[in-house]
Amino acid sequence: MANKRANGEGSIVKRMRNGKQVGWRASITIGYNDNGKPIRKEFEGKTQSDVKNKLEQYKKEMLLGTISSDDKITVSEWFYTWLYDHRIQDLKPKSFEKYEGIYRNYIKDSELGKVKLKDLRVTHIQRYYNKLQKVDNKPPSTIKGINTRLKPCLGEAEKQGYIQKNYCKMVTLPKDNNTKTIKVLSKEEQQKFIEAIKGHKLEMLFLVALGTGLRLGELLGLKWSDIDFNTGMLTVNRTLSRSKNPVTGVYEILEQTPKTKNSNRTIPIPNDILNKLKEHKKNQNKQRLFIGEAYINNNYVFTDDIGNSIDDKRPGRNLTSILKKLNIEPIKFHALRHTYATRLFEANIPPKTVQILMGHYDISITMDIYTHVMDDTKLEAVEKLNSIFII
Repeated sequence: MANKRANGEGSIVKRMRNGKQVGWRASITIGYNDNGKPIRKEFEGKTQSDVKNKLEQYKKEMLLGTISSDDKITVSEWFYTWLYDHRIQDLKPKSFEKYEGIYRNYIKDSELGKVKLKDLRVTHIQRYYNKLQKVDNKPPSTIKGINTRLKPCLGEAEKQGYIQKNYCKMVTLPKDNNTKTIKVLSKEEQQKFIEAIKGHKLEMLFLVALGTGLRLGELLGLKWSDIDFNTGMLTVNRTLSRSKNPVTGVYEILEQTPKTKNSNRTIPIPNDILNKLKEHKKNQNKQRLFIGEAYINNNYVFTDDIGNSIDDKRPGRNLTSILKKLNIEPIKFHALRHTYATRLFEANIPPKTVQILMGHYDISITMDIYTHVMDDTKLEAVEKLNSIFII
């Protein structure tokens, strides 16, 4: 009688269809049933190296004990393992928070999360998304956010041979029929706001936001060494944010590199704001001398009275309060960035230049966000055509 193949061994063969090779198949024995027949797990791929990598990775996982040989691991268990073992090193804290939030709110203890990874199919995901939309009244943006973060998770599962395909790529996502409107301050509202913030603790932060289009994290991370008063230029080198430490669970103030390589940019500062920044620096130096050794000198441009970085929730709350007093519809702090871009377009600054100043990695992002400004430009173009085509 032939000897049984030992658990953990694997074999790789050509995958044939109608007499023609269509790929490769690897298989591994993971146990035996009650009749003594081997229970095998299979992996498929286009090339021999693909299936070999999947097989070796699976064997490695079995040895490490991160996946059981009887494949009882669920989608929820895999998402947790993938997030904390594979992605935690690559994700910035804010991004990790979003992934962890998706896991906690939509994967853990959900009907989708309880499905065994080996049994997962498109139907499971589609049915869950449909329920979220039609029963739980979740907006399309939420469902798309779940799928965006589940996709790389299942991509790794496919790579390691736990599933045959990344089923997130096959679902039908709901369409968002709501037209996205970008709220900005009009020129008149902007002027009222500038008048209202004179003497306010965050006056300079608001002015620099309106005059440079920096993101809130970029403003909070701005240091005096980033400002060249001779050339009137400002360089974005870092961001500052309050994020939860994925290991300790404690919120910390973190300095990080900018959002993308395009976010690391140099921007001209309007002359009036540059002069106000010089005065702001003098006042901060006086405050530092007054406080003495108790002052926390991290060289940040925007701080509280003793040098601490500003709470990232404070600017938004103050902005809302000020606008309400002015009877102006409140906007989010990020809308000051949109206001800056709108003023650039209104001044007929070329879109490519706006893209560079805003730090967008793709000009399509710039154009998609600011199409509302383009309406006036279209009317101007038609008026010019009217003067040309005189019949």
